[in-house]
Amino acid sequence: MINKKSLWFLTLFSLILVLSIYYITMPSELLLTPTTQKKEETKEEPTVSVEESDILVALRVEADEKMEKEIEDLQQVIANKESTTEDKNKAYEKIKSLNDNRSTEEKFESQIKTTYNLDSFVKINENQINVTIKSSEHNESIANNIMRTIQSNYEDSKYITVKFKK
Repeated sequence: MINKKSLWFLTLFSLILVLSIYYITMPSELLLTPTTQKKEETKEEPTVSVEESDILVALRVEADEKMEKEIEDLQQVIANKESTTEDKNKAYEKIKSLNDNRSTEEKFESQIKTTYNLDSFVKINENQINVTIKSSEHNESIANNIMRTIQSNYEDSKYITVKFKK
């Protein structure tokens, strides 16, 4: 007598066998996708272009990876059963601080974009605020205005640097 497992096995095995025979006997033109057929017809090499704005993207990716790694480490401290309550509270406060910094950085980036129409990357590290602007010209008055704009959000003085990158 055939049980359910054997019946399922025979059914699936038969299905796989039929599909593989169909795949092998199928004409090779049907296997090519339309984009592959076009590439074979034109025989052109693809070109890769790198834009200068990629420096801001690279800075963001690097900062996000560093922040994610730090948050992951802090979450391990929170999840560890052997951690003290004080350590867990410090780790939680640090995660909260990192998230607050990231939202403030995004706020400053959008503020610079709307006010000065410049793409930027902002990184806050405790008392230091680093601003990288995507611009080919280094304009001191714009840099001073950006520093004043950011400083106006704080009561205590911050160390703000503005860099221009192409």
